[in-house]
Amino acid sequence: MTSKNNPYLWESIELVLIRKKHHCPGFSALKWITPLLIVLMFVAVSSCRMSYSFTGASISPNVKTVSIGYIPNNAGLVVPTLSRTFTDALRNYFTSQTNLVLVDRGGDLNLEGSINQYAVVPVAIQGNETAALNRLTISVNVKFSNKTDTKQNWDVTFSRYRDYSSSFNLSSVQEGLIKEITDDLVQDIFNKAVVNW
Repeated sequence: MTSKNNPYLWESIELVLIRKKHHCPGFSALKWITPLLIVLMFVAVSSCRMSYSFTGASISPNVKTVSIGYIPNNAGLVVPTLSRTFTDALRNYFTSQTNLVLVDRGGDLNLEGSINQYAVVPVAIQGNETAALNRLTISVNVKFSNKTDTKQNWDVTFSRYRDYSSSFNLSSVQEGLIKEITDDLVQDIFNKAVVNW
């Protein structure tokens, strides 16, 4: 708050200090403490501004754009729609949860990577050596760069899975599992990129 916003602010502070001077014998110390406190308050308010959202994202006001490259599927088992589904989900999440403008390339924030695992393995083996559950795992390697602060750059592999009953054929549950796993991975990537707790 400045005197421009509230013309009575400084006048009120001055009146309080004058009253303190007449009622407080140790007031002479306030002569140098008060200006120091005012300067410190001004520095604290103006030195470090961040943009916050309800998602917990803390993005510098200098960051205006984000570029998210197409995420190819380099896994051994390739689902034709997975790359497009994942890329679209990542782009949509960043644009819906932040004020960043999505650009084709060269954004202030940039994400690129590839899907490097799409695998189904049996889990929860029963006494008759059959699996009660199967586990679908998707792993994505993502490289993140921040033009405004290169100390925040990283290259990380994210992995999530879902278990499903072995009585189901994968093709009958695959679409729903991919959506759930993709949502989790996108949230993990977003948190790592812009939620700095």
